Amino acid sequence: MSTLFVALTAIAALGAPIPNAEVVKQNETFKQLWETDFTWQYDKLPEAGGVAEWRVPYSGYIYPDTAGGTRNALSKYDRAFNGGRGLATAYEARDTSMTERQPGLFGGRLFSRERTPDWYGHCNGWTSAAIRHAEPVKSVTRNGVTFSPSDIKGLLAEIYIYNHHEVLAGENQRQINAGVFHAIIANWVGRGDHPLGMESDPSEEKWNYPVYAYATSSAKHSDREVEVKMNVAYAKDSNGEWDESPRIKRVKYFHYMLNLDTNGKIVGGYFYRDSNVIDMLWVPLRPKQAGQPGNEAGNPYVNVDEVLAIWRASAPEDTRKKWLTVDPAELDRVALLADEETTPVSENAAPAETEEETAEPATDASDAVAAVEDAATEETPSTVETSEELED
Repeated sequence: MSTLFVALTAIAALGAPIPNAEVVKQNETFKQLWETDFTWQYDKLPEAGGVAEWRVPYSGYIYPDTAGGTRNALSKYDRAFNGGRGLATAYEARDTSMTERQPGLFGGRLFSRERTPDWYGHCNGWTSAAIRHAEPVKSVTRNGVTFSPSDIKGLLAEIYIYNHHEVLAGENQRQINAGVFHAIIANWVGRGDHPLGMESDPSEEKWNYPVYAYATSSAKHSDREVEVKMNVAYAKDSNGEWDESPRIKRVKYFHYMLNLDTNGKIVGGYFYRDSNVIDMLWVPLRPKQAGQPGNEAGNPYVNVDEVLAIWRASAPEDTRKKWLTVDPAELDRVALLADEETTPVSENAAPAETEEETAEPATDASDAVAAVEDAATEETPSTVETSEELED
């Protein structure tokens, strides 16, 4: 056996270390959004966690560009707020027809034809809306036009499609570090009971879904190595928008080794070959008006405050009042003050005020967690094998 092979094997066993800049980023982002510390200590992170049952994200529609995007909901918005002039609808029509150009041959002559990929749509808009907002349940009338719950979901998907979001991991990286992946899921979903956006496809196509629960099993290989199997539950999109959306659960299986330092903190890791891989983990932030920094490409003929007001009139008040989301306070202070008269702060942007409020999962999140744990018996082997067996 060559010395080089032994050296490469040793490096693989150690896994990829987490760059210091990544540690600083996670620490600062979590502190800014939660006003409490991000935890890297492995034994202080929950083995399972999830949102309360009332907060499980609804399965919304991706509004494919090939089907016209959100034009049906926007046509009602135009009648109610744009004097029926079709401004928002026309903007959406142009936006959904922005396609790539492909060369082709016909009759020996080169030409170009336009094609919209089938996967282009509003999956990130629906994901953001389902994370930040309780599902609309009542129809709401504005200026003589009645918006059904499904119309309101379409408007929410529209105001979020180009809105800013906080990328937690995966941006400009070939693959998320396993140690960072574990720490983000366990801190955000486990300690914070807060859903996350997941860009699930590592290919050119982009498919986003809201993650809301996870469960793990683990085996220590040494004081410095822990093998982890994690099942992550996320909401799958539906085949249309419904007044009462379904809850379509899907589970992804992850399998990785965590590297710990002498104090038990996560310092690196790597994924096994049987693990799923994803592109990105992210969290949506408060919607900005189109044209402002953070939503430069959004629909300029849709007023974000009007859409949020319609949503507030449609969603159950008791659910809205306990719905926690996070935002950078210094970026949204003015918007929050403007909303205070009609909206409890916790509905739109309140960070957790103390570590105690975010350190433990909600007591009624057990159903979501149990569902993921049940799925573990179907998705993963019942016993944890050694790393040598799994890598062969």
